[in-house]
Amino acid sequence: MRTVAVRITLRIPWAQSLKEKRSAVSRFIRDLDELGSLSIAEVDDHDRWQTATVGVAVVAPDEEGLGLVLDRVRGFLGRPGDIEVVSFEVGNSDE
Repeated sequence: MRTVAVRITLRIPWAQSLKEKRSAVSRFIRDLDELGSLSIAEVDDHDRWQTATVGVAVVAPDEEGLGLVLDRVRGFLGRPGDIEVVSFEVGNSDE
C-alpha cells in the first residue's frame, strides 16, 4: 500500500469575506472529491479571506496507482477557473 499527502495553497482573489471564501473552498473540495480515492480538508489559512490551504490524502495499492491519482489531481488543478493554485506540495509516500 502506498500513501501520500498533498498540500495545495489556493488564492481566491475575488473573495471579499470569509463567507465567500468558504463557499469557494467548499465548491473546490466538492469538485475535487469527484475524482474519487481522496480524502480532502481545509487545513490552514482559515481566517484569511483570499487564501486557503487544502490537504489531500491519497491511498493506492502501488506506486503506479498513486501516480495515476496524482495525475488526475494535477489535471483538475490545471483547468481554468476562478481559483488560482499558488502551490502544490507532495509529501513523502510510505509503504
